[in-house]
Amino acid sequence: MSAKINSFGGATILLALVLVISGCTPAGPRAVLKGRKLLDQGDYAGAVIQFKTATDLLATNAAAWNYYGVALQSAGQPDDAVTAYQHALNLDRDLLEARLNLGTLYLAQNKPDAAKTEFTAYTLRRPNEAIGWLKLGSAELKLGEIVPAERCYSAVLSLKTSEAEAYNGLGLARIQRGRPRDAAQFFTAAVSAKPDYAAAILNLATVNQQYLRDPKTALDNYHTYLALNPRPANWDEVNTLANNLDQALAAAPAPEPVARVTPPPTPAPAEVKPKVYATTTPQHHSTTTPKPANTTSPHNAGNNNYYPPTPPPQVVQVAPAPQLVTTPQVAPAAAAPAPTPQPPLEVPMPQPSPKPSFWSRMFGSSDNSAPNQTVPKGVTPLPGETIAPTVAAEAPVSKPAPVIIPPAPVDFPRYNYLSPRRPQAGDRRAASGAFTQAREAEQNENWTAALAAYRQATDLDPSWFEAQYNAGVIAHRLHNYDSALTSYETALAIQPDSVDARYNFALALKAAGYVPDAADELKKILSANPGEVRAHLALANLCAQSLHDPSQARRHYQQVLALDPKNPQANDIRFWLAANPG
Repeated sequence: MSAKINSFGGATILLALVLVISGCTPAGPRAVLKGRKLLDQGDYAGAVIQFKTATDLLATNAAAWNYYGVALQSAGQPDDAVTAYQHALNLDRDLLEARLNLGTLYLAQNKPDAAKTEFTAYTLRRPNEAIGWLKLGSAELKLGEIVPAERCYSAVLSLKTSEAEAYNGLGLARIQRGRPRDAAQFFTAAVSAKPDYAAAILNLATVNQQYLRDPKTALDNYHTYLALNPRPANWDEVNTLANNLDQALAAAPAPEPVARVTPPPTPAPAEVKPKVYATTTPQHHSTTTPKPANTTSPHNAGNNNYYPPTPPPQVVQVAPAPQLVTTPQVAPAAAAPAPTPQPPLEVPMPQPSPKPSFWSRMFGSSDNSAPNQTVPKGVTPLPGETIAPTVAAEAPVSKPAPVIIPPAPVDFPRYNYLSPRRPQAGDRRAASGAFTQAREAEQNENWTAALAAYRQATDLDPSWFEAQYNAGVIAHRLHNYDSALTSYETALAIQPDSVDARYNFALALKAAGYVPDAADELKKILSANPGEVRAHLALANLCAQSLHDPSQARRHYQQVLALDPKNPQANDIRFWLAANPG
């Protein structure tokens, strides 16, 4: 009987091969198979042609559109790839692989808000996959939402996977908090978990040199970085920096080392494609999350998951990448370091890591993640990634699972309100000239000059609401929270009923770690404007993600659906409600 079964199975496989060879496979699936083969071979232009054919023939197949997006993105056509991913999600909102791909592409295009939406949806339905938390932490860190980002990295550590990437992200967060010694410990933990982890080694060197004033240890870590094989893409630049530092040390004694990393005994491939070398992004690599079948090849036709080749991790300077800000009506993206007093340490400092097990080495994360991006100078420690699309699945997605949320901090810091009085009117005519200069500098993305000009305008006429408001927006963009919060408070003293000013004020408070105060400001908006959808949504997110109050989160999410059933996040909200029943 067993022989008959085996014979029948062999005949079935043979028949399938004959059908494929003879061209009997339907044209649409055949185009998908050809496209995947071309992607394996790195022929992205050819893959685009095949998947275009596939989507023409299988117009309602979400997975085919997702593959099409993968090919377009790999071929350097990001805008068309976004359209393809969005079309895939319009056909199947549950295709989480398309969400992950789209969010990663948004992050590469410096759209962290949009990326965060996609990664949040992914983690809501796949809370046990580290890659979703890593990417969500990446978006939040770029938005300056330090406390939520740290929770994401803590969630990765709780899953016992991708520890190096999570430690690196926590180190970046500590840099934004102004805690370089904590950051050095996290970067050291990242290197202990993965000795050839280029990004963390370079981060550690940067922290030692620029923050801890320990050039000798920095030089040792630069040499470790330069010893990696194959050479990182920025090897010449880092080598020049190391030589300059070596010459400087020859003329002056070096301090005692703080954190030292020895070269890895067997360097593994770890390319870094930076243009500058300071604090780097947390590296979001393929993780140990249940996809071992693809560990030997990026493209595995034997299952439903697709892993295109991922570019190397990125190293960037500590510099902001602000986006153009318009007058009122625009809520700024949140940004960087927490003001004084700083929020409590939410993540335990790393302990020495045990050596990885056989299975960890077998299926552990690789160093093939994000490629380089040119990042403008300033203070944004997390650039947009252009990481290649991660997965493309054809199998149905399981029902929403309960959300795993990292533990809440013991206590949140509270904001010390200035409560300024309404300022007296000044010289509006003279202030108008400075305001015009500020707007021109803003249009040219010269943020420092724009802030200086807005400050001049507010000095000349402290009662000018638009000048105060815009000064807050630009300071917010430049990560100057003390200045931004003061400007927003002054703007609200002039126009207490300004929903935009109070909403931005709440965003700044949230990003700075003053979560309860941010919630209070959103409640003030809703008390006067109960139909303000964005305030309901922001408050629901705070309750769900930071305050861990699911009952209040549920109430405000339901209000969002009632007021705006077609809200872009409506489906994601419904999934959250299904996963968190009242």
